[in-house]
Amino acid sequence: MKTLNIILAILLTTCVVIAQKDGDKPYMTKTFSANAIKNLKMTTSGGSLTVTGTNESEAKIEVYVRGNNWKEEISKEELEERLQNYELTISQNGNTLIAFSKNKTNNWGKKSLSIAFKAFVPTKITTDLSTSGGSISVKEIAGNAVGKTSGGSISVTNCKNKIDLKTSGGSISATNCTGDIDLITSGGSISATDLDGIIDLKTSGGSISLDNLKGKTSAITSGGSIKATELRGESIVKTSGGSIVLSEIRGTLDAATSAGSIDAEILELGTSLNLSVSSGSMNVKMPMNKGATLDWAANKINVSPLNHFQGNTEKNYIKGTLNGGGIPINLKVSSGNLTVKSL
Repeated sequence: MKTLNIILAILLTTCVVIAQKDGDKPYMTKTFSANAIKNLKMTTSGGSLTVTGTNESEAKIEVYVRGNNWKEEISKEELEERLQNYELTISQNGNTLIAFSKNKTNNWGKKSLSIAFKAFVPTKITTDLSTSGGSISVKEIAGNAVGKTSGGSISVTNCKNKIDLKTSGGSISATNCTGDIDLITSGGSISATDLDGIIDLKTSGGSISLDNLKGKTSAITSGGSIKATELRGESIVKTSGGSIVLSEIRGTLDAATSAGSIDAEILELGTSLNLSVSSGSMNVKMPMNKGATLDWAANKINVSPLNHFQGNTEKNYIKGTLNGGGIPINLKVSSGNLTVKSL
């Protein structure tokens, strides 16, 4: 049986490079005319996937093969023998570039391999990525980027349009992206910087760090803290198990934690402000010169005198209008103190 099952398409130019023992060198490199490539589909059961957008006349896929034990050095002969148990295909089908690998035996013992792909493709390409045991990295892509991994991290840099990536066991990093951004992890932290669009970030087991996000943002974690700087637009920030620190916030904000404190600096109020703490303290700095409708509750409220206020004030609640009423400002602390300072 041949080691590789490689389907050749029209207009295909092939260049094969065989590495010796160095896992950092590609086992194989194949090139294609970039003009006809509109889509990229990469699937592997035991390696990472990397996609980089370029303006080159050729598209290129590099294949990296190594033992699942990265410290293991494998001879060329041993590598070829192990590859007999794998299906490996690099091909072009119409305007779609395909990279595929699969362990035919489902034997993941000492003889198994990690097969990773690196693709250098036109920037406007649409990607469909899937790996069961590696990370996903997407850079400089202006087409839709869709993918999932069951056991690795996700990194997205300088991408536009629709981004829909998921991991069941790794962290997520997103930098300088615009569009419809949907990033989900079941077991890692999320770091998002310089994003603009409709942003949906979720993790079931890690912290979230946000910096310079514009548009409509939702950042939710079930098991970690949240730190955000320079959120603009409409923002939802919630955690079931950590503290929330917010600074330089402009716009509408809805933030809540079930087991931690909230520290918030609001530079400009949006259409509403809703902050909620179940068990912990809340400290808020915000403008107090706008028309607002206040509904605050805590074990104890510490606030400087409210000018132009009408309503009821007690030790543990304040309810009424400020400067004639207007923006709803709801601050609720179920078990803890609330401190509010004017900017």
